[in-house]
Amino acid sequence: MTRTYKIEVDCANCAAKMEAAAGKVSGVESVVVNFMTQKMTVEFAENAEEKAVMSAVLKVCRKVERDCTIAF
Repeated sequence: MTRTYKIEVDCANCAAKMEAAAGKVSGVESVVVNFMTQKMTVEFAENAEEKAVMSAVLKVCRKVERDCTIAF
């Protein structure tokens, strides 16, 4: 399953770091963070629980950028 989320990220460098960090979260097959459109596209692993995975993604993204938001 693939979903796209509205995010708030301040710079392209932070978006790249968030993409790398989110890609390491269990349950994420792939992730693309687009700074220009302020969107994150996540492909979930089979049988992954979306809300639990996205909570973990938000947690790692906030380590990169403290005020990061993801609408999920």
